[in-house]
Amino acid sequence: MKPKGGGVRRFVSNVLAIAYKEGSLLRHDRTIVQNVLLQPITLLLVMGFGLRYTPRDVHWAVLDQSETAASRQLVTDIQSSGYFSPPERVGSRTEGRALLNRGRATVLLVIPDDFRREVARGRPTVQLLLDGTDPLTAARVSGYVSQIAAQFEATSVPSSRERSGEPTTSGPGRAPPIELREEFRYNPTLRDVNFYLSALSGFLLTNICLAAASLGLVAEKENGTYEQMLAQPATALQIILGKLIPSVVMSYVALTIGIVGAGLLFGYWPKGSVIVFAATTLPFILATLGIGTFVSALARTSAQAIFIAVFFIMPSFVLSGSMLPYALMPHGVREVGALFPLRWYQILSRRIIERGAGLEEVMVPTLVLVALFAGILVGIRWRMKPRLG
Repeated sequence: MKPKGGGVRRFVSNVLAIAYKEGSLLRHDRTIVQNVLLQPITLLLVMGFGLRYTPRDVHWAVLDQSETAASRQLVTDIQSSGYFSPPERVGSRTEGRALLNRGRATVLLVIPDDFRREVARGRPTVQLLLDGTDPLTAARVSGYVSQIAAQFEATSVPSSRERSGEPTTSGPGRAPPIELREEFRYNPTLRDVNFYLSALSGFLLTNICLAAASLGLVAEKENGTYEQMLAQPATALQIILGKLIPSVVMSYVALTIGIVGAGLLFGYWPKGSVIVFAATTLPFILATLGIGTFVSALARTSAQAIFIAVFFIMPSFVLSGSMLPYALMPHGVREVGALFPLRWYQILSRRIIERGAGLEEVMVPTLVLVALFAGILVGIRWRMKPRLG
């Protein structure tokens, strides 16, 4: 039988009454209200100002074996395009490749010693070595350099052919388009999946560590055992580390599954030492767990802790350079992203996994992660001072 009109009204009335009650509870929960208001504003700012597909201040190196007016003009044309920072001069290919391997340069431009003569003959050629670990940035940078090379005009083209009466290919004072011989290192085919799989561990560990640690201390508060825990014959630092150790073990299990899965399913195995990778991963795990623990120390309920943790995850993914290369981010946004541990971990993980870097090449991001963890511990220690009421 179909419900009568009174039954439908009663059904709707009950639903609305319960909805009003739940709405009243949410309205008085300051944490939920703040997150509902702040999350769209934060994401709007992050995606509006942080996400770009145009490189800015790309680090590059130049090996100018010609050292002529024409070669210097080519370097000037590339730098004045607005996409590149001032170039770093190198004296050999070995030195330039070392800069690429350490991540200090994205591009190495090699100008041969016969560049001036080849410009006069109408067939100039230069070599462009690019860091292919970031396929999007490498492809963009290659496209910009190709455009500049195609529009290159030398104001000081050698006049030997003109003196000999031979015609120049593109007219006096004008150089023909330069042929670029490109070589993409570390990821020759610019395989996009490599870029994301090399950051997979960062995504996994951020989610797992924040989810595990953000509920640790707040659970003690909800159970009424927080002050009792602090009264134990152990320091706050010992309590923190004791709570983090099981999560560290769990994180390494997830990390192992991610590495082995990427190798078995996609044939993508780390090129560097797995031992170095595991060792340098520990500071990141501890720093991320520390952030989760600090969130747990700030929150009063599990719901608050979850909201704050989720609020932290999205900006971390976007601004760290894991989803979108930070070389494409404008200044200001780049510096904010450097505050997230994931920024430094994705740098070291990509260097080890894609380039086969050793401990020396990842020492700087590793030390930064250690410093971040130490700073977070200070904040947690301050927040965990016994308080009554």
